[in-house]
Amino acid sequence: MTPFQRRRNPSINRMIQDMQIRNFAASTIDSYTWHVDKFCQHFGKTPEELGLEEIRQYQIYLVNEKRASWSTFNQAVCGLRFLYEVTLGKPWAIQHIPFGKRPKRLPVVLSDQEASRLIQCTENPKHRTVLLTCYAVGLRLAEATHLKVADVDGQRAQIRITSGKGNKERPTKRRPAVRCPPASPRLLDALREYWKLRRPNNYLFPGKTPDVPLSSATIQKACRLSAALAGIKNLVTPHTLRHSYATSMLEAGVDVLTISKLLGHSSFVTTMIYLHVRRQHFERSPSPIDWLPVRQCPQWTERMPESTTSHVADSQTQTDANTSPTVTPPSAVAETSPPSTETQQPPKAQRRSSGRRPRAKRNRRRE
Repeated sequence: MTPFQRRRNPSINRMIQDMQIRNFAASTIDSYTWHVDKFCQHFGKTPEELGLEEIRQYQIYLVNEKRASWSTFNQAVCGLRFLYEVTLGKPWAIQHIPFGKRPKRLPVVLSDQEASRLIQCTENPKHRTVLLTCYAVGLRLAEATHLKVADVDGQRAQIRITSGKGNKERPTKRRPAVRCPPASPRLLDALREYWKLRRPNNYLFPGKTPDVPLSSATIQKACRLSAALAGIKNLVTPHTLRHSYATSMLEAGVDVLTISKLLGHSSFVTTMIYLHVRRQHFERSPSPIDWLPVRQCPQWTERMPESTTSHVADSQTQTDANTSPTVTPPSAVAETSPPSTETQQPPKAQRRSSGRRPRAKRNRRRE
């Protein structure tokens, strides 16, 4: 029995039926009904007895008192919108139940060495193989845990993902070694070694029983423990390996469209966030300090303190005395130089002309 089937509220049961008719994922149904159930428990009333003012008070409670993340806040909004718009048929649901603005953050990415230490510190073979698969193919955690034995095609080096987000199937074809990350050839060998050890029949990573996939919470706990053993201080989740896969592929030269198809994104705009965390993006950008001249300004000595200037002048004089040849005194130069045959005369003073002609020439012209 799934968690949402244990809820006894009649309105929530009808809400479950409405989402099942629309083929919602089981995780989505569980999330929406959980938030609606908490909303009813907060006021101790049924959804029919609650309205816009109670919804507003509950949203303020989530933000101020419970300190819920904006992702949790928006999930509650989605559940309440579906309840009042679809199940109860209230026309005011969409306009008066606002979403919260999520802060935009760059994903946390592991280096190759950190990812290797994380996988090596995972002692359980099943858990280690799940994390290795997430990193080698860029899978979501639910996609990795729901893999079946028949989904792995060793001859064609291909993995078929049937439990993708939104029930989308996406083929992930193994590329040649020159175009793939270094971990890709090791994945099939690791899967074969794991299959020889556990011999699964249906699910590749079964849970308590062979007909149930491995719980996502189990892998999340194992990932946190391995990150602590590996000495990784950042918050690491299995989804961090997916971010690291995309970033490594981008740094290896794979184009964004190909990575978008491998990750199963509906739009390549979602994949473009990894352009901001790749190392080449930052290493190629210069620093303005490299463009500044080093002591090339002609007035740099004038701006220095007097003590520093005198010290520089003394050191320069001492350097010139040590490096320059013997200097001939001026008297010796005067004695040895031949006398000049030309007598130097002072330059004649030029009379300033007023621009008028002499008087004789003027009289002559009149005649």
